[in-house]
Amino acid sequence: MPRVALVTGGTRGIGAAISKTLKTAGYKVAAAYHGNDEAAQKFKAETGIAVYKWDVSSFEACAAGVKQVEADLGPVDVLVNNAGITRDAQLHRMKPEQWTAVINTNLGSLFNMSRNVIEGMRARKFGRIINISSINGQKGQFGQTNYSASKAGEIGFTKALAQEGARLGITVNAVCPGYIATEMVKAMSQEVLETKVLPQIPIGRLGEPEEIARCVVFLAADDAGLITGSTLTANGGQYIA
Repeated sequence: MPRVALVTGGTRGIGAAISKTLKTAGYKVAAAYHGNDEAAQKFKAETGIAVYKWDVSSFEACAAGVKQVEADLGPVDVLVNNAGITRDAQLHRMKPEQWTAVINTNLGSLFNMSRNVIEGMRARKFGRIINISSINGQKGQFGQTNYSASKAGEIGFTKALAQEGARLGITVNAVCPGYIATEMVKAMSQEVLETKVLPQIPIGRLGEPEEIARCVVFLAADDAGLITGSTLTANGGQYIA
């Protein structure tokens, strides 16, 4: 039987690439999203991947969403926590709601989602949890205290949960992308990309979403059972951890 993979933020950008690459690798995939109905329905039509809408910052919504996915596709074997937002501002100008929204969505969602699949994984003695963190959780970033804190927290969460699941066949790992050619990054002006961004990247180019997706497929595989509690840095040499 194909394993079931659930990808949050799975219909756009890096998440869409992860969902499609997992499907190509033979998984039954559910792609969760929250904000953009039009993009989600277009993604579903193009890929045939089932899409589900809920707010990952809500524990109750995650519980209901996971329950529906498992009713439709079967128990979740692979969870990819990819959903995330930014609300950038320097700390002295940051509003409490900007801090709370980012922490609850980016970091709180790891608890909300993982808590709702971990008991099943423990009972079946198999699971893969892959958290999409960020280079900015490793090195910090000006104007992103909220985002950097959330992404650094994902790495700590990964290391702790990896120890809890290790003897039960559950691996927990993080992937830290650098600058990836998503809509958000490509929306920057060409001048900014060429003068500010690319000079920081030793390989001289942006990463592609599919490159991050291949990292996830590797960590999700049955054969990756030795790797847990790890942070896979994928940034073209911009920051070497």
